[in-house]
Amino acid sequence: MILSGEKTKEYRDIKPYYDSRFRRLFDMDELDNPTGLDEHPILFRNGYSHTSPSFTAICTLSKGEGRTEWGAEPHKQYWILNIQRIYK
Repeated sequence: MILSGEKTKEYRDIKPYYDSRFRRLFDMDELDNPTGLDEHPILFRNGYSHTSPSFTAICTLSKGEGRTEWGAEPHKQYWILNIQRIYK
């Protein structure tokens, strides 16, 4: 869905695993919220093997509620990777 352009956001739980990674990569404001002003390449892989299909997308980061039609739980806060463009 991402590669076709139908899905433009990918959600990750707000948990220590993603917290530490996103805070190292993306700019945050004084309240530890992403500024949304910087873009970074993010590797998306369909599976855990190094041979699994993958692509890289240029993304910005935000926090918010996800869309249930894309698998998010209602009224739950997520890290949101906003896909700006597919890199490779």
